[in-house]
Amino acid sequence: MTAVAHKRAVMTLFSGAADVYSHQVRFVVAEKGINIDIIKIDPKKLPEDLIDLNPYSSVPTLVDRDLTLYDARVITEYLDERFPHPPLMPVDPVSRARNRLMLSRIEKDLYVHMDTILSSGKSATKAIAKARKELHDNLVMLSPIFEQMPFFMSTELSLVDCALAPLLWHLPKLGVELPKQASGIHAYSENMFKRESFQESLTEEEQEIRA
Repeated sequence: MTAVAHKRAVMTLFSGAADVYSHQVRFVVAEKGINIDIIKIDPKKLPEDLIDLNPYSSVPTLVDRDLTLYDARVITEYLDERFPHPPLMPVDPVSRARNRLMLSRIEKDLYVHMDTILSSGKSATKAIAKARKELHDNLVMLSPIFEQMPFFMSTELSLVDCALAPLLWHLPKLGVELPKQASGIHAYSENMFKRESFQESLTEEEQEIRA
């Protein structure tokens, strides 16, 4: 580990400029008003600190004194517990378990297809087309649920929303356009995107996605 990494006194987040996983963490940071040093990472020129701190050299990576975390779900739950106000997870264990299960389903039913779209080479047209269709269809299928409450299956913003909203913002970059019939998602997206903390979480590169 470098001397620079040892000297960090302020919590630090290594973040991708237009990385959805990093966006999740930035949304939580903005929602809670956490004082944090956000370092934008160029994937083609990784800083030595990140290479030393994270065996995968991936983003997001959070450094809090002697603690280093490098998984978006682990980071967001840690921040929610470290800075409990406003809470982004329910208090009771049953509801918390349900939220964690929903976060797992979001990863398996939605994020996995996003990863395929972004990681496949240009020649993998069939794989990308299939992933776009799966992502599109799974979101449309969920649309009625978005209509039931102000937030996803909740009356309060939760870590589930902090995972969903960044993905929905990045849909144009993924080549996914939802039909007008998915009115629940469109209304939810509009409300989430105009939220002050969400706007604060956007990088310049992400703003350009929906410029």
